[in-house]
Amino acid sequence: MIRVQGGFANRMYRLDTDQGSFAVKELNLLDRRWTYHAEDVFRFERAAFAAGIPMPEPISATHSTLVHRWIDGEKVPEAPVSAAYAFEIGEILARIHALDVAWTHAPSEDRTPRDWPELAARAAATGQPWADELACHVETFLAIARFVDTCERPGPVVLTHRDIQPWNLLARGGRPVVLDWELSGMLDLAGELGSTALSLAKGPGFDDPNPTIFRSVLDGYVAGGGMLPPSGPSWFAFMIGGWLGHTRWNILRCLAGVEAGTGPELALSQESVRNGVRGLPDLFGRLPELEALLV
Repeated sequence: MIRVQGGFANRMYRLDTDQGSFAVKELNLLDRRWTYHAEDVFRFERAAFAAGIPMPEPISATHSTLVHRWIDGEKVPEAPVSAAYAFEIGEILARIHALDVAWTHAPSEDRTPRDWPELAARAAATGQPWADELACHVETFLAIARFVDTCERPGPVVLTHRDIQPWNLLARGGRPVVLDWELSGMLDLAGELGSTALSLAKGPGFDDPNPTIFRSVLDGYVAGGGMLPPSGPSWFAFMIGGWLGHTRWNILRCLAGVEAGTGPELALSQESVRNGVRGLPDLFGRLPELEALLV
């Protein structure tokens, strides 16, 4: 197997055989942030593939390893996609949400951690390069945690991919291919649509998201038979909460100061923390502007 570089949480390899090429994903089992329901996700993937969703064919899944048939395509950069690409993603989401697949696991109700003062103190004590920035934003991170826990989510809740971001997409002939389904589960519809539309409408940061591309995702969703939920901050609570948890998880890996055997390398965790510490306060402060995209 040949290691494929990248991956924010797991490690990927390409395996070439006389039966074709396969993507073999080694799941991080050391410090997972969520319970992975391998059999249920695999069943969901098989149903999506059978329904014609553009995605790699799922071959096998265990608690530690996922295998899919390899698909060649162009990586999708962190930049606004074309309107046609965004529209098709919206249609794909509507088709995913229409699948009749049983799911017995309720969404997590865990309270968002509030240990940001302690993390800032540990970062300073261990000389982390982002320690001063984190200390300056402790109150903002606490406010973000309160927002994530208290934001009203009007529903409905749907079984969905939960992580359609540029790094989980390919383009083949200009059309989407959806990768990396292991976060699949139940999610408030507004959170899924807001996260997806914003991720495809913006660049690496959150400045100047393209409203045309944002709306194209929603227009595609409606054209695919979906119905949009009410406007409000809940459209962005899931994305902000996800980035908050991702930043905290990488902070803990950096504070440990050792190269773990699975998951992202320490250098990538350091980069993720820097991006989160600088970007999350800005994203949170721009909530009113993001809500304006829904009008």
